[in-house]
Amino acid sequence: MQTWQVAGAAQQAAHRAIDGVISAIADDGFGQDALRHLRAATGVGSWAVYQVWRDRPPVMHLSGAIADAHCTRRCFATYRDAGLYQCDRSFEPVRAGRGDSAGAVMLRMQADEAPPVHRDAIYVANGMVDRLSVARAEADDSVLAVNVYRHAERGCFGDGDVATFGTLALPLLSAVARHLRWAAAPAPVDRRAALKRRCGRLTERELDVLERLLRGMTYDGIAADMGLGVGTVKTYRARAFERLEIHFKNELFAMFLPGAAVA
Repeated sequence: MQTWQVAGAAQQAAHRAIDGVISAIADDGFGQDALRHLRAATGVGSWAVYQVWRDRPPVMHLSGAIADAHCTRRCFATYRDAGLYQCDRSFEPVRAGRGDSAGAVMLRMQADEAPPVHRDAIYVANGMVDRLSVARAEADDSVLAVNVYRHAERGCFGDGDVATFGTLALPLLSAVARHLRWAAAPAPVDRRAALKRRCGRLTERELDVLERLLRGMTYDGIAADMGLGVGTVKTYRARAFERLEIHFKNELFAMFLPGAAVA
């Protein structure tokens, strides 16, 4: 990945943008919040994060736009549905392994450099004039691309904007990947509610003991945590197991394995 020296205010702008993007990770409004920080640093009007494959349609993971909220979704729908991704060669340097030690490549494509159909259907139709990207190859032979766009009202990226993006590109890619992992993670299981659904006769104290067992606590630890005697804890455990029609702790843990009915 090519980088440039960035001095003074531009360096600070890049750092502020990354700090803002990182702080937005795991927020539902990440796409729009991150865009505001990127705009402050480089004047972008929209951005999109998508994944492209050689043999199947691309997927857009997130996006954001300042003036036209539907701009990126409209552009991506055209890119995918009109089959433009099939003739998009802009990510070939990534597939060719021309990245840095982290496998990332920084790319630029101005409107007049895009293939005619691509240029007319996406850039011209939506007032976009310039794109900067940071992209990397993924294990499934896809390319994960973070793309930021300048629109006609601000013109193309200047040298300072490109340099600033070069500074923030790698941490931006890492922050986006981290947010995508968070978004893809399964929702945490409410174990107490799941146990209650399985057996509505479980008492609150019995549920308290079961929850702590599932967290890996010992009987001594549970007793200390709940202010009870160890014998009392074991009594609650035995009653709960009887209601659940199980006999051993491993049966309790098995209820929460992937695919188990209680989870």
